[in-house]
Amino acid sequence: MNRTIPLCYSRKFRSSVLFAGLVAIAALLPTGCDSRMPVASGMTTANVVLSDPATCQAPSGPFSHVYVTILDVKASVNTNAGDGDSSWVDLTPDLSKAPKQIDLLGQANNQCFLATLGSTSQLQAGSYQQIRIYLADNGTTISGNNCNGAANCVVLAAGGNYPLQLSSESKTGIKIPSGQIANGSFTISAGQTKDLDIDFNTCISIVQEGNGKYRLKPVLHAGEVSTTSSSINGTVVDNATGNPVNGSVMVALEQKDSAGIDRIFMTTSTTTSGGFVFCPLPSGTYDVVIVGESSSGVAYAPSVITGVSTGSALSTIKLYSTASGSTAPVTFNGMVTTQVSTSPAVATAADIQLSALEQVTAGLTVTIPLLPNSTQSAATLALHTATGSPCASNLACASYTMILPAATPYIGVFAAGGTTLSVSAVAPSYSLDALAFIPSSGGTPDCTPSELKSTAIAPAGGITTTVPTLAFTGCTAGF
Repeated sequence: MNRTIPLCYSRKFRSSVLFAGLVAIAALLPTGCDSRMPVASGMTTANVVLSDPATCQAPSGPFSHVYVTILDVKASVNTNAGDGDSSWVDLTPDLSKAPKQIDLLGQANNQCFLATLGSTSQLQAGSYQQIRIYLADNGTTISGNNCNGAANCVVLAAGGNYPLQLSSESKTGIKIPSGQIANGSFTISAGQTKDLDIDFNTCISIVQEGNGKYRLKPVLHAGEVSTTSSSINGTVVDNATGNPVNGSVMVALEQKDSAGIDRIFMTTSTTTSGGFVFCPLPSGTYDVVIVGESSSGVAYAPSVITGVSTGSALSTIKLYSTASGSTAPVTFNGMVTTQVSTSPAVATAADIQLSALEQVTAGLTVTIPLLPNSTQSAATLALHTATGSPCASNLACASYTMILPAATPYIGVFAAGGTTLSVSAVAPSYSLDALAFIPSSGGTPDCTPSELKSTAIAPAGGITTTVPTLAFTGCTAGF
């Protein structure tokens, strides 16, 4: 946004049980990659907003509400800034006096924002490479509390209001490092106004633990947005009928990671008329991956559109049920285990993010979202390994089930006049990708290595395939 607005949060769905937020800052900074970037003279104004359109919301998902209470938002020009670093700048200086409880699944306004958080005009121009969001402890007294006394909670569609347990980062700030900020930093210069969106991916940020508790494992991204051209939108239809899919459709917005693999940036589901919109959205170029399943159980082939820039309208996108391969979905069952590499090896818990990767061209591997149905409402799986049955005595483990399309994807390069999709020349093949994190750390990698992948698996529609165990070792002890 090229204007000064109140600091607020907007709601958007990224493949997200996580949430999104928007931060608006009045200024521009030079881009750079040093751990500490130069700060230009002159003051700027900062505004913050929150967003999160979530597929885990009832009736398609398990949650009616996800409430979090926000205390503060800070930024630093130092990508390695610790808790007490002098470079931290308070973007919401008045918020701590009156913390705001926000429903991440609430109704956004027509600018995609959920609530106003505050603003500051005391921001130095510079290149901000780290952002932190501070949430209130569950013991904090909140005016108009919706959480039965806790500051943060989930409300289930089936009934029940449960405290949302926070990581230790709630006290030191939930980190958004430069690698999770669009273009590596949020740059702002004297006399200019810019808005920074903080996307908190709700639907993949909530971990249900075996003891019936819910814990926030935050997944966040950030980037500059504009109120006039900060969206990507389109309409998804059944190729055979030309009508919206009679079932469920999930749309994922993806960008490449450091290894060149498309990772989900955010997700949303289509409306009954087939429409979708990602808003607000940081400027940049994205790939769009769409999956769907009809009410009769037909799993459409994934549709992949590459090279989509912020502000683009995708017009009508077709989902095909007649691609090469079965129209029945494929089911993968498996287990992830974690342990410490000592002699003898002992079990230790970890948080696991499990995704399904598929190569769609010779040079492009994307994340295929899980089919949206009654058993899975997020695009990827958030697991927590724990001891006990069915684990061996020296292992912590978690079982999983992933339901995915079996048919060959359709792919095309975005064109403003309409994108033409063609069947991929690459035979369908999945690799299940697991990332390990220290529990309650806010996303600190765990285990050695911290990423494991299954061997390539050719999907067979209508068949359940058991995947060899993904076994992590060298994990942090004591969890």
